[in-house]
Amino acid sequence: MSEDKKLKITLVKSTIGCVPKHRKIVEAMGLRKLHHSVELPDNASTRGMIRQVGYLLKVEE
Repeated sequence: MSEDKKLKITLVKSTIGCVPKHRKIVEAMGLRKLHHSVELPDNASTRGMIRQVGYLLKVEE
């Protein structure tokens, strides 16, 4: 995983009713509302966050 690679992450499911820890992870990724997308670097910390809340997200390389 190189530093110049980016992942496009989109929030596709609401965080209402989620575990509070998962809500904070989504917020830390910079996602604010449904269908909002952000580009984050492809590194171990980003992959770990995706692994935790992957059921809420759509990830594209």
